[in-house]
This record gives sequence, structure tokens and C-alpha cells, in this order.
Amino acid sequence: GLRALTLSMRLKSDAMETMRHRLLELGRDEVHEGVEGWVAKAFEQVEAYLSGQREAFDLPLDWASGTEFHKAVWRACQRIPYGKTESYAWVAEQVGRPKSARAVGGALGANPIPLVVPCHRVLRSDGSLGGYTGGLEIKRAFLALEQNT
Repeated sequence: GLRALTLSMRLKSDAMETMRHRLLELGRDEVHEGVEGWVAKAFEQVEAYLSGQREAFDLPLDWASGTEFHKAVWRACQRIPYGKTESYAWVAEQVGRPKSARAVGGALGANPIPLVVPCHRVLRSDGSLGGYTGGLEIKRAFLALEQNT
């Protein structure tokens, strides 16, 4: 499944080639000659999201890099509906650790699949943005996209 997604403003052909090489570098059994179709599917879904034509992703995910806490946070994040936001405290409550809002922020910062696991939908309790590994400009853009579609 999808293990990592890097956000950038590259051309589609460059992004496809980067994704293909990254998958091949993983050396996983799932990466075989059919990888081109799988990478194309991931890219098409991201492209559809960015054009306002997709609200959720239908991709197999590989969260091998996360701890059990990370995975619980990422699953909770996936339950936040398109166009909605929740707080770090809300996510902490969802994973059964209500006093762990800062740890939630750390887990979201370790999210290797931003956008697909929509950590951009998590804000501070006061409504301010908090952080985002891809940068606050990208977080603002994703939130604006979801509000305008």
C-alpha cells in the first residue's frame, strides 16, 4: 500500500517519476512491473482531490513506519469529514488519551501520507492552524479548497 506521499509543486511527469522511483526504492514485494498502474491511480486520485472532484481516497495504505499511537491518530484523522475540521484535543479524545494533544501533533507531524490521511483538517482548540509538515501555506490551501467545493 501507499507508504509515503510528498507534496510539491512539480510537473505531473516529474512527480510521477519521483513516485515511481520512491516505490521501487522501498524494495517491497508489492512493487513489481504493475507499479506504473498503481502509481497512476494514486496520482489520479490526488489530482482529482486538488481539482475539487474527490473528497476521499481509495488507496491501500502502508503505515509500517508508525507506532500504534501514530496509527490510532492517523485513523482518527481519517474520520474527519471533508470540509470539516477538528482540534488536536478532539483527536486525543478519539484515541483514548485526552491529555495528549501535543503528542497528537507529533503523530500528525510524522504522518507519511498527508492529504490521503488528512492531517490538514486538525487545528488548535482556538481555531488557529497549528502546524503542518508541508507548510502552513499548503495547509491553508487544502482547507480553502475543501471549503470552496
